[in-house]
Amino acid sequence: MMIFRSFLVIVFIALCAYTVVVIAGHGLGLFGVFFGDISALGWPGQFNADFLSMLAMSALWVAWRNRFSPAGLGLATLAFFGGAPFLCVYLFVLSLKTDGDIREMLVGEY
Repeated sequence: MMIFRSFLVIVFIALCAYTVVVIAGHGLGLFGVFFGDISALGWPGQFNADFLSMLAMSALWVAWRNRFSPAGLGLATLAFFGGAPFLCVYLFVLSLKTDGDIREMLVGEY
């Protein structure tokens, strides 16, 4: 579990640093570029559509794991818009809360 937690921390730091550099160089115009690539029907758009699907699945899993409660729906919204940085924090906290019980991390209390 320590290796997994270390991986989550490394991914979180790397993505946050990368995001800061991109925002500094290109501003906050993500949505126009993101959906513009999808509408152009090229490989960057295919990657973005694939990534958008992964964000949706992540959000759906977070909502399901939290039994579609109001808090779970709020977390799902954060998962959808927060992407991997959110998921890194969420999984890290779950790993601590569940004492590393991977089954409980994935499905909740059973």
